Amino acid sequence: MITGSTGTASNLDATDRATPAGGSASVDRANVDCASGGRVSGDLARGGRRARFSSRRSAALILVYAVLIVVCIGSLINAGDFSLGRKPWENLKTTAQELSVPSLVNVWFGNERLEFRNDEGKLLRVENQRESEAKYLGGVGRAIWTTFQIATLGTLLAALLGVPLGVIAAKNMRAPTPVAWFARRLLDISRSIHTLVFGLLLVGIIGLGPMAGVLAIALHSMGTCGKLFAEAIEALDMRGVEAIRATGATPGQVLMFGVWPALMPTFTSNHLYLWEYNIRDSTVLGLIGAGGLGLLVSEAVSLFQWGRLATLLIAIVLMVIAFDSLSRRIRQALI
Repeated sequence: MITGSTGTASNLDATDRATPAGGSASVDRANVDCASGGRVSGDLARGGRRARFSSRRSAALILVYAVLIVVCIGSLINAGDFSLGRKPWENLKTTAQELSVPSLVNVWFGNERLEFRNDEGKLLRVENQRESEAKYLGGVGRAIWTTFQIATLGTLLAALLGVPLGVIAAKNMRAPTPVAWFARRLLDISRSIHTLVFGLLLVGIIGLGPMAGVLAIALHSMGTCGKLFAEAIEALDMRGVEAIRATGATPGQVLMFGVWPALMPTFTSNHLYLWEYNIRDSTVLGLIGAGGLGLLVSEAVSLFQWGRLATLLIAIVLMVIAFDSLSRRIRQALI
């Protein structure tokens, strides 16, 4: 028995001696390849499970959205409100005809002796239509400038109020929990109340005029500006910020040298977008007495002056297009 065991051991030793060094390396490489293959297979399996879960979740969200659409349409039909009214095409044709001739053409082609008479044919007054429309266009220009002032100052004030709140609300800026919670709720409240509602409240508080529009724009846009800024901070790569913080920098220094340079392009883009949006929004504030183009729109609708309404709509569209082009060039130059 001892002899057999010894022989067996001798055979194994001989086999080991006969095995070249490269064979052991080949076995090791094969083991590594098998392990790597196992890890890759595991990663692929996990990726497949995540993809299936994501597709199921997307399908569930689409289904919920479809059900919501069906419920909304069904409720409108049940209430009898899913309708375009009586004779919608005739009404559309009439409105298009009334708006087809803007009053600005009267500056060049208007009647220089336009007579106004009562039902009995008595002459009430004579008006030079070209001169009156030229004066009206001058008023439109002043209203455009007022609208621009409302949007510009309101957006600036919104940034001054919203950026500090956004810094406090960002989770990775480590603000005290009660303070961060208060900042987030304040931004939520600001976004949830529409500009027109703020405008109505402020007109009642400070009276008619552009300042009510400026404050209304600022209070609503503050929430949007702060939320976008907070989300941009939370999406930052915090390694650079932590490196600055590790040097013993104060929170203000961390914000100035670690956060702000990285967020400058995003902030500029968001600010220009809000500015452009508020240009459009401020044209509506005049309807509630905040001045600007909205006030002239309200007057034109109230007096059934559809030609002047067409002129105002053209002015609004041209102003928005011009500012959109300007903001795009500014964004390209700064970012």
